[in-house]
Amino acid sequence: MKQLKLTGFIYFLFFLTESLMLPTELQDLDNFNITQKFIEENVEYITIITFAQYVQEATFEEMEKLVKDMVEYKDSCMANSMLPKCSKLPNDVLQEAICAMEGLPQKHNFSHCCSKADAERRICFFYNKKANVGFLPPFPTLDPEEKCQAFKNNKESFLNHFVYEVARRNPFVFAPTLLTVAAHFEDVATSCCEEQNKVNCFQTRAVPVMQYLKAFSSYQNNVCGTLLKFGTKIINSINIAILSQKFPKIEFEELISLIEDVSSNYDECCEGDVVHCIRHMSKIMNHICSKQDAFSSKIKECCEKKIPERDQCIINSNKDDRPKDLSLREAKFTDSENVCQERDADPDTFFAEFNFEYSRRHPDLSIPQLLRVVQMYKDLLRNCCNTENPPDCYRYAEDKFNEATEKSLKKIQQECKHSQNLGKDGLKYHYLIRFTKIAPQLSTEELVSLGKKMVTVFTTCCTLSEEFACVENLVDLVLGELCGVNENRTINPAVDHCCKSNFAFRGPCFESLTTHKTYVPPPFSQDLFTFHPDMCQSQNEELQKKTDRQSLPKM
Repeated sequence: MKQLKLTGFIYFLFFLTESLMLPTELQDLDNFNITQKFIEENVEYITIITFAQYVQEATFEEMEKLVKDMVEYKDSCMANSMLPKCSKLPNDVLQEAICAMEGLPQKHNFSHCCSKADAERRICFFYNKKANVGFLPPFPTLDPEEKCQAFKNNKESFLNHFVYEVARRNPFVFAPTLLTVAAHFEDVATSCCEEQNKVNCFQTRAVPVMQYLKAFSSYQNNVCGTLLKFGTKIINSINIAILSQKFPKIEFEELISLIEDVSSNYDECCEGDVVHCIRHMSKIMNHICSKQDAFSSKIKECCEKKIPERDQCIINSNKDDRPKDLSLREAKFTDSENVCQERDADPDTFFAEFNFEYSRRHPDLSIPQLLRVVQMYKDLLRNCCNTENPPDCYRYAEDKFNEATEKSLKKIQQECKHSQNLGKDGLKYHYLIRFTKIAPQLSTEELVSLGKKMVTVFTTCCTLSEEFACVENLVDLVLGELCGVNENRTINPAVDHCCKSNFAFRGPCFESLTTHKTYVPPPFSQDLFTFHPDMCQSQNEELQKKTDRQSLPKM
């Protein structure tokens, strides 16, 4: 298994859409058949992922029963596809099977979802997912020798357990990511169990797999939260910026066609429709590979791979080189006398094209910064087009964009310098205190987690040449985690305002927040300042948790 990248792809994960019509082009038909075969071969994993994400409290034994039922369903439909039950959508079949399990809906408190049907039931199951998995027991760990013995005794059961435990702790991660993680972990186990020093092998090779999972989990949570809070329009803007940076030689018309596919069924992947998510990814990647010359020179080797390696390879691929004939600026949006008329004729297409042209010329900028530039341009034209001489007003737009970008860049440079001066521990407590002041309603565990992730951002990004984009992109993911997936999540009015008011300016909004003044802290307890003898006896990780808890501001 190749070393997994964690920064190059972080803002390129996109999922995907599929028509329910049968494919008509020969190439599409081939891809459909290949994808269908992949789904059939992985029906057990797909069932485990769906069940574990929807009903996180369910036991492995309960999950095994559903897997058995779904394998029987698959076999019967493959034998006779004309059976009435075989015409249903896969996710509906899975949810019906979950609801039909005797006593399960009552035991795990989702019977209210089972009383609904179709789209209402799918949404209900989605909202039943819990991002905070503190109610689950610690992730089971085994000594490497025991792990390898279990792997050799029953490889299928061992990997099923792994997928089950990972899926229920990551309820919003898309199925293709979990299937990729499972494949990588199988490679790790296969290799390490043949090594003499199994401990070192697992530590070296399994850690990147779990880091990869965490990175994708953070991104996909952010995507689903953004979709729910801001809708498809913002998702489209994000994807235009991402794809324009990734594929700078793509034609605008081709990009828009791709965007429509990419964004139209995001909700299915966020809801947990595993089968559609896999099909959608495969269809989009097949489209990209069928027009390699129009997209990128960096994906040829990727397109020769099979599902899911092909899809993952494209996501991990580097940004294509900027075309040599691409000017540093697009004069159409600042020098033309007819800017206001073009805007008024079709505002959505006009600003989408501006986003495209500006993003592909600035691969060094973060996605939030690109969206801020688009918003600045909209605001500028709103003013300029009401003046007597609009061209004189918007002619210097590029200078305003550069000025805003330079201001953001200097701020990131200062943050990086500050983080280096504080050191890793100092930085952690800096953000732990910062998050506690603006969101004291959060649990200690959430505050500590957010602080650690901010440390990861700066220790990862501040040594890179793409420091600016890296920091802003990853900070935005941390803020997305703070805001949560559910549109109804409430922390306090100030935080809620930043989470829901304007996606592009979410970062600056949080930067402006000060101490939450109306928060009423819990009653004072002397125990908070009592240093028990067991602190000196605790293991490093447990001791760190106790230290973090006592470091929180007593508000």
